[in-house]
Amino acid sequence: MTVPATAIAPLDSLPCYTSALKAIEALKPTEPLYLLHPEKFAAQAKIFLEGFPGEILYAAKSNPHPYALELLWNAGIRHFDTASLGEIEGVKTALPDAICHFMAPVRLPGQAKAALEQHGVKDFVVDTDSELDKLLAEVGDAKKIRVFVRLVASLGGALLEMSSKYGCRPEEAAKLLKRVQASGAQPCLTFHVGSQCLSPFSYAQAIEIANRTVGLAGVPIRALDIGGGFPIAYSGQEPPPYHWYFDMIKEAFANMDAKDVPVMCEPGRALCAPGISLVTQVVLRRGDRLYLNDGIYGSFDEQRFASFDEDYPPSAITLDAKGKAKIPGGELLPFRAFGPTCDSADKLPRSLMLPDGINTGDFILFGAMGAYTVSSRSNFNGYYPDNWAVIVA
Repeated sequence: MTVPATAIAPLDSLPCYTSALKAIEALKPTEPLYLLHPEKFAAQAKIFLEGFPGEILYAAKSNPHPYALELLWNAGIRHFDTASLGEIEGVKTALPDAICHFMAPVRLPGQAKAALEQHGVKDFVVDTDSELDKLLAEVGDAKKIRVFVRLVASLGGALLEMSSKYGCRPEEAAKLLKRVQASGAQPCLTFHVGSQCLSPFSYAQAIEIANRTVGLAGVPIRALDIGGGFPIAYSGQEPPPYHWYFDMIKEAFANMDAKDVPVMCEPGRALCAPGISLVTQVVLRRGDRLYLNDGIYGSFDEQRFASFDEDYPPSAITLDAKGKAKIPGGELLPFRAFGPTCDSADKLPRSLMLPDGINTGDFILFGAMGAYTVSSRSNFNGYYPDNWAVIVA
């Protein structure tokens, strides 16, 4: 396997197949294989572009790969939530006309200045006086920028909370808004209800907190960014339909005193997760153990979060004597799955239900692998999944 490459093949040069089975038959991949589904990227983008009452910022951290960026751009996404100068540079390299927003509350010294001067980034986030001081010192003329004060939104309903590290309470946020207003920058508010949020009501609660903060500050905000957290339906999880979220957000926003300001959101997982599936190979079967060519240090990093009980839906595939793909026989049984590295921690925390007939050399297809897989992989032990194909329906 290869280490991370500095250049990638153009998207339109990748091999194309009509199904994952056809890709497996043709390629017989011995290394992990990512399968891109352009129609799924387009479908997810359409849901948000048509349903959400404001601007859509794709959270690049969920999958910053140029293929994902290009497919979302083709689907109509023009704004990108970027959390570092490196992410900004990656997005702008792939998509020179993209509009980036620097939505991390803490930045390395000099990154805000570089983002503004080199890439025209005008949106920044703070949640402390010291970060506001640093931001204002770097940008010089504060009138050029919008400053989003981040609120704590620990409201439950999400499988991964996002408020223990960043955010401030309404009283502190109100003071920051006043400082932003006095600096000449445009004061705005933002929050994040948590990743894979299964409760639409959490957004309404957070919007009410934002409204209360505006009242405490006595400062009219210029925009409200409600963050990300929109879920997808992993195996075993059936979140409410997206229109429930959008309707709840619209109703809550209509009750705000600042109801006429622009509203933004930062979906990441919801836009990219369904658009990539993953083919792995069983390197060894040992009783109820399966040793795969990908694991925790590769595409399954997010499985390490104990509270994040998502299951990527697996399907077992074998090739018959004629090279045709089929499902192995046998009843479904629980298998323990291990990655390829020599670290004993490199194992999936939950069993995979697969046919008893699965064996060494067979394949396992995992769906909904587009989020926090490509972005979190490493080349630990020299393994680095980076093979691609396109599935055209």
